[in-house]
Order: sequence, then C-alpha cells, then structure tokens
Amino acid sequence: MTFLTRRALGLALLAFGGSALAQARFPDGPLRIIVPFAPGGGVDSAARLIGKQLSSNLNVPVVVENRPGANGSVGGKVVQSAPPDGQTLLFSASTQALTKQVMANPPYDPLTDFAPVARVGAAPLMMVISPALPQSKLSEVISAAKQNPDQWTAALPALGAASHLGTLMFAKEGGLNKLTTVVYKGTAPALTDVAGGHVQIQIDAIVAIQGMAKAGKVKPIMVTSAKRSPVMPNVPTAIESGYPRFVTESWYGMWAPKATPAERVQVLNKAINEAVGQLARAGAFEPLGIDPVTESVDEFRKYMTGYVAESADLLKSAGFKPE
Repeated sequence: MTFLTRRALGLALLAFGGSALAQARFPDGPLRIIVPFAPGGGVDSAARLIGKQLSSNLNVPVVVENRPGANGSVGGKVVQSAPPDGQTLLFSASTQALTKQVMANPPYDPLTDFAPVARVGAAPLMMVISPALPQSKLSEVISAAKQNPDQWTAALPALGAASHLGTLMFAKEGGLNKLTTVVYKGTAPALTDVAGGHVQIQIDAIVAIQGMAKAGKVKPIMVTSAKRSPVMPNVPTAIESGYPRFVTESWYGMWAPKATPAERVQVLNKAINEAVGQLARAGAFEPLGIDPVTESVDEFRKYMTGYVAESADLLKSAGFKPE
C-alpha cells in the first residue's frame, strides 16, 4: 500500500468516524414538539408526558408548543416547513393522517410530505353528553336524537380526528341521518360547550374527557373499546349497549419534516420507543386511558396507510364533503 493510498484510507476513516460521532451526539440541542391543538386536550397531555421523559433520557430541553387552527394543519405546516434536522417534531393524533381526506384545500399530504417517526399509543373513545340532559344510556340518546334531531348537536374537536370518525360511526350505527355537527379548535373548547349545554354530544378520547366526566361536568354514556376501560370501569361499552359494530379508537404519533435524514429518524424512533416503554412500565399511561404502542418506522408507515384507506371509506359512505 502506497503512502497516498494509506493517507486516503486514513482520511476516509476519519471522515466516517467524524460522521458517526456527529450522529451519536444527535440531538445536541433542544427538541421542539409542536402540538396542533389547544392546551388541555388529550393530544397535549400525551405530548407533555412523553416530552418530559424524552428530556430526561436525552439530557436536552424539550419544548412543547401549541399551534392550534385549521383542523390541525397550522401546526402541521410549522413542522413541514421546519429545518429537516430532527429537532422539530409534530405530535398529533389520527387527525394528521386524514388531512387530505377532510380538507377541501389541504396544505399537504400527510403520507408523502412528512417523515413518520413513531406511533406511541392508542386510546378508546368515550361519549359524553351535557349533564342537564335526562338520558343516561346510549339507546336513550339515539332515541331522543331521532325524535328531535334539531335539538341534538355533536361537537367535533377537529375534522378527521378519531372523534369525527367515531361520531360518524355513531350516526351510522344509530341510524341518525340528520345529526348536526360543529367543528372546534380542539377538545378543550368543545368540551366546555358540552358542559355548558351549548352542544349536546361529544365523542373523544378518554384521555381528554375523563377529568370532566369524573367531576360530573359532563355525563359519560359509553366507551368504544371492545371491553370496559380501567380508567372508567363503570361506563359500559357500545357493545354492551346493543351496538356490536361500534368499536373504534384514537391513536397518537410523531412526525418530522420530510427531508429529515433517515439516520436521525431512526435515532428518534428508538428514543421515543424507549421513553414510551419506561412510561408504560411506570404506569404513567394508565390514568390517561392510553394503551402504549412501540413500533418501527416502517410499521408506523404501514399502519397509517391502512388507517387512511379504511377511514376514507367511512367518510365516503357517510357522504362527507371536505371543507
């Protein structure tokens, strides 16, 4: 081997080592997690729980920033246009995956314009109604809504959210062809209006509405899981209430800007999965009603693709028109 060959090999190894060292230091600064909904909702609560664990594990600050508006796409655009260095992430629910299906002029395609990082959890939905209403069973709610459809309005925290799909499923299974819906900028403002009697129904993740339900500010009617939730064990399932096909859930995930290097996405996936595992073992998800999920990047991508296809069919069958 000549001197020049040895020198070239040495420089190549040095460059490789420097690259590996730089990768090993990632993230070397604050992580910014964008939540595209108002503070206080289920997405916000889950994001802050995971963000705190990530900060402890990675020894870097993690800042959770709420950017509500435009059905979650305001926060989505912030992340889409952020530098693709892995330092800015979107934490959202299934709403993000259906942006293209529910908006007449979607600002992006969530399947192709972002890098999926990790799916972190799933949660059953719960139906609550205004506390002043006399109904206490799902069958009673459906009967009343059929008799007086003009007196029943359902709150939607966001178009395309699991709550939206759950509400469509509720209308379909209950035979409610004239159920009026109103779209809000997140769970918290919608729930406030249900508690105040301005709208009558909300179907949303247990993580987001259990507090108000336990406090008696809204009345729980049923959960959409196959079995009762340990968070609110006294609330029957839709199956128990006589609607065996009414089973659905919400889910949560993280995305990065599209051009984020695959190596950094893998580092983030590993770090997030580790944080989720730690929180699960500590029982931190149980009070929120979340079932923890740890998946590879590819598994998350495949799950999201299947979810979009199934949800698009439900939206189409309900005659939904993008807004």
